Amino acid sequence: MSIELNQPALRHARALIRDGKVVRDERDDWSEAAPTAEEENAFIERDGWTEFSHWHLGVDRSEDRETKQAYSFPFGDFRRVHRAGVISGESRAGQYGHDEIRDALKSLLELIDRDD
Repeated sequence: MSIELNQPALRHARALIRDGKVVRDERDDWSEAAPTAEEENAFIERDGWTEFSHWHLGVDRSEDRETKQAYSFPFGDFRRVHRAGVISGESRAGQYGHDEIRDALKSLLELIDRDD
C-alpha cells in the first residue's frame, strides 16, 4: 500500500475554503459529520468516481480507482470542507507517517482558521 497526496483533491479543498464552503466544527464532531457508506454510494452513483476522489486527500494507486479502498483522508461531506475532518485527517496522517498528506491537511487547517 502506497498512499500518496491526491493533488486534485487538495486543489478542490482549497477552492472550497476560498469560496467559504466550510463548517468550522471541532475534531470530535467528525464522527457525526463524516458521510455514511450510504451517502458515499449515492454520491458515487450520482457524480462518479473522479468527483468522489476529489473529497479524499489520500490515494493508493495500487488499488482499483473505482473502489473506495483507493481513497483515504476524507475532509468533507460532499458539499463543504469540515474543519473536524481536516483535524482528524491530519492526526491520522501523522500517526501513520504520511507526512506529505499531514502537511497538506495542516495547510488547509491554517487556511480555514485564517478566514475565521
